[in-house]
Amino acid sequence: MRNIFVLFLGAIATLTVSCSTLAERKQNEVKNICNKVADWQIANQPNVIHNDLDWTNGAWYKGLVEWAKLTNNKAYFDFLMNQGKKNSWNVNKRIYHADDICVAQMYIELFKKFGNRQILVPTIDRLDYVVDHPSKAPMQKTDSIGKNERWSWCDALFMAPPVYAAMYTLTGKKEYMDFMESEFKTCTDSLFDTKNKLYYRDNARINLVEPNGAKQFWGRGNGWVFAAIPNILDNLPKDYPNRPYYENIFKEMAGVILKLQDSKGSWHASLLDPKSFPMPENSASAFFCYGFAWGIRNGLLDKKVYMQPTIKAWNTLTSYVNDEGRLGYIQPVGNAPRIVDGNSTDVYGVGAFLLAGTEMYQLYAKD
Repeated sequence: MRNIFVLFLGAIATLTVSCSTLAERKQNEVKNICNKVADWQIANQPNVIHNDLDWTNGAWYKGLVEWAKLTNNKAYFDFLMNQGKKNSWNVNKRIYHADDICVAQMYIELFKKFGNRQILVPTIDRLDYVVDHPSKAPMQKTDSIGKNERWSWCDALFMAPPVYAAMYTLTGKKEYMDFMESEFKTCTDSLFDTKNKLYYRDNARINLVEPNGAKQFWGRGNGWVFAAIPNILDNLPKDYPNRPYYENIFKEMAGVILKLQDSKGSWHASLLDPKSFPMPENSASAFFCYGFAWGIRNGLLDKKVYMQPTIKAWNTLTSYVNDEGRLGYIQPVGNAPRIVDGNSTDVYGVGAFLLAGTEMYQLYAKD
């Protein structure tokens, strides 16, 4: 009997070690591929056509800073610090435009780590001006002023709201959240389709249909929103009273996005007409993978339902990284579905990939 008990304990110990080894192996795989992708992008940064302070780079910096925080990679922090210092920690030029504050998401994380308040001075100046002088233009992308001064397109919900949420939490200035919530809700009321549980890109596209007759719901546009909500919630106190508003939108979107994943694990440039855009679109796919993994880890999405689709999405994403570390099938800058190929890449897609990798690494630790 004693021998049987000893064998039983040995089997349990072996199983525990095997499970631990599997989780560690998965984490190492994530670490290796994310480092490879990040290293390639940093090496190729001189070839990037976008301004350092552009939203495109803002999304890339956000992905890299989250990955750097997780791995405590000094080289990545040094790269980001250099990007900030050489631009004097400024945000981009257009005072009201949501895109032009996106870079501050990286600045905020560097401030949290290094504690240099000078990093945030231009961001605070910008936010203070906007909340004290809110635009009165219509929230419509078809309006000559509103298209730039209001959050009139769904991408804007990724660019600006996380900055306002984080600065509210850091400073306690309620005006930041009052402004953010008003703009977020007005944008959502105008662009969120309550039947399909997806966002139109902007008001000019509400009546557009795809070749198959379905409404036009842009993959990356919805990816921006689906990734925005985790970024907002991560920057708010756990007891923030209006968290359920954002959580409910996130969960409603997740249920639809899950059904739109293809058999290989990807999503497409046009969510409801994948046959017209049969190739994967990896900026959208990475944002959706990130949102799923974050939702599981934070208890908003049922692990039994979402875990395997999330793993499939991640595994498929990594298959589109070439030997050098370049991630392909990223739709170029635009505002509607477009054709892509394996050579199509851009910095915001890399940022989305690193956000997904950051969550997958943590998810495997809990699995």
